[in-house]
Amino acid sequence: MSNKFSLYLKLATDRTSLITALKVAFIIGIVLNLINNPQLFSFSPKTDIHISRILLTFLVPFGVSLYSSVIANSKK
Repeated sequence: MSNKFSLYLKLATDRTSLITALKVAFIIGIVLNLINNPQLFSFSPKTDIHISRILLTFLVPFGVSLYSSVIANSKK
């Protein structure tokens, strides 16, 4: 394993980075779900729920936030 990859892995598993990424994913994920899947909040019995889309909507901001944190902290 390269030294740079080890550094990135260490930074990506840092508790502060993970907690921040989870907070960002929670807030942004809810907003994106409200925008992209308004039928989820209508409480209609005929609503099609796509769990994979919902999870991906939370996963993308988590990944972006964690990646940004790793890049920012690697330059310190």
